[in-house]
This record gives sequence, structure tokens and C-alpha cells, in this order.
Amino acid sequence: MSDQIGDVHYQIMWNRLISVVEEQAVSLVRTAFSTSVRESGDLSAGIFDADGRMLAQAVTGTPGHVNAMAEAVGHFISDIGRQNIQEGDVYITNDPWKGTGHLHDFTFVSPSFRRGKLIGYFACTAHVVDVGGRGFGPDANEVYEEGIFVPIMKFADRGALNQTLLQMVRANVREADQVVGDLFSLAACNEIGHRRLMEMMDEFAINSLNLLRDFIFINSRRATLERLEKQPNGVYRNVMTVDGYGSPVRME
Repeated sequence: MSDQIGDVHYQIMWNRLISVVEEQAVSLVRTAFSTSVRESGDLSAGIFDADGRMLAQAVTGTPGHVNAMAEAVGHFISDIGRQNIQEGDVYITNDPWKGTGHLHDFTFVSPSFRRGKLIGYFACTAHVVDVGGRGFGPDANEVYEEGIFVPIMKFADRGALNQTLLQMVRANVREADQVVGDLFSLAACNEIGHRRLMEMMDEFAINSLNLLRDFIFINSRRATLERLEKQPNGVYRNVMTVDGYGSPVRME
């Protein structure tokens, strides 16, 4: 069917991709222990091409997580090394400089293989229950006070869990079972995304995301430029007051 696909089919597949990552996100909400994930949707989920470029993102989630996650996947590919990316792998980090900004947010990336070939990645981010240290707040003077820091590494290597990492996490957090449960929920939601993607690709008889990726990028760029052209020239400002520690903070 791949040689007969037209724009209508690509649009349908694009919508299906959004459904795939939305189910990925909902799976995380339903399995996470963290209250901020289950009740506030403090998470992100998305699918990426083989070069780490985001193709679709879940509606469920926060813009801050989505944009940081989109940048993080490239760091995962670089740090793990393309030659070390294997089917069954799952990668993890809470690096605030390569992830989403603070240690409570863990990002998971899982490569997606089809018939032995890498076709893309699934990624997700969520605020976990605890990371030890001082906990969530502005009191720390440096990142080392805030809790356990996990650099980009393999959470699972070809399906085999990194038991040493799990022992390290358990020894450094207050709610070990819940934190480890959150980590497993992040890994599981990527797996759900992969399974649904395989079902979609079976249905449309395709073995690569490249043509769909090109359709998404071309049309997204066109739509963005059209919207910008309609925006009047000028200087735009916005002011908002947000909760602070002790007194509100004015952001302008």
C-alpha cells in the first residue's frame, strides 16, 4: 500500500500518531504513583524519528515538559551512542541540564524497532514521588543537595533491567517502592506507544516513518508560516503574577 498512499492517508496516519502518544500518556497517568502525574498531568509523551526529531506529542501533559523532552532525545542518542542502541533497550535520566530542569523530573527514552530496524523512539517525562535530598523546594544552594542524580544510562539493556541502578535509587529516596513504581510506569508507557505504533504500521502496510515524517514537517512548517504572516508587525508584551515563596512573583 505504501506506493499508493496520498495526502488523505498521511493525514489519517498523523491523527493516529497523536492517538498513539495520547494513549501512551494516559497509560502513564493510570499507572504512576506520583500525585502530580495522576491528578495534574505533570508529564509529557511523544514519538520521534530515528534522528530524534519529534513527530507527535500527547495532548495530555505540560508545554514545559514537552519542549524539554523534545530537546532531550538528542542528548540520549548522543550519550548512549548509536552503535549501542539495541532492541529492548530503555534509557533514563533526570539530568536537569539534559532533561527538564530539576531532579524530580525523570525522562525515559525507548528505541522502537520494526523487523529488526530502528525506526524511531518513544519518550516520556514525569515528576516522580521523591528523589531524596532536600526534596522539592528552593532551599538547596546546589544541585547535589536536591537528591539523587541519574545521568543518561540504560534502565534496561536488551530487556534486562539495570538492577544496580534500581538498588542505588532505592537507597537514596524516602518512598522507594513508589519511586521505583514511577520509573516502571515511565518505561511501560513507552512500551504501550510502541505496541500501538506497530498496530498502526501493520494496518497501513508501512515499515518506515520517513514519508509520514516528511508530510508532518512540511505541513507543520507551512501552517506555522501562514499563521505568522497573519500576525501584525509590532512589539508584544505580557505580564503575569505567579505564586512565589513568601510573596508573589511578577513575570514580565
